[in-house]
Amino acid sequence: MKRINLKVAVCLLAGSFLFSSCFVGKYGLWNKYISWQNNMTNNKYVNAIVGLILVPIVGSICTLVDVLVLNSIEFWSGSNPIAANNIGKTQQVMGQDGRYYAVTTLKNGYEVKAPTGEITYFIHNDENDSWSMEQNGVQKEIFRFDEKGNIQANINGETKAFTLNETGVYQARMIAGDGVFFAMN
Repeated sequence: MKRINLKVAVCLLAGSFLFSSCFVGKYGLWNKYISWQNNMTNNKYVNAIVGLILVPIVGSICTLVDVLVLNSIEFWSGSNPIAANNIGKTQQVMGQDGRYYAVTTLKNGYEVKAPTGEITYFIHNDENDSWSMEQNGVQKEIFRFDEKGNIQANINGETKAFTLNETGVYQARMIAGDGVFFAMN
């Protein structure tokens, strides 16, 4: 009986080390593969067909490597070796206004350059787990995570607490005045 209990204990201990962060990580390898697969050609139908062929094989390998290796490294060291490769990379992103913005990944956030040349920084502060926006040398905290996993957001000059679910997002949009929609014929 003791031998079975010892084997079970060893398996559980090994599993706790191997799978210590399988849901915590960024899944950097999987996300890079999906991004490549979605953008490999200009034809979304070809991308979908090739994806149906490759996902069972390549997707399984990427997920396994992420779960067993990369996310464990991220959990214990605090940084993902795959995600760190994006620092300094610039992407063109279309804004809600239909114009393209240059978004550069920084070590602690993002630099966004508007088509007009105006630069805005979005900066993450690791010490208090907050995100701030800096424009023209003026920095303003946008939101921070509290110890319960909720968000303390600065909306219209007031700090309010919101839960990280659909209800919290809805409440934040309503307070910010972004949640009112009208139907038109």
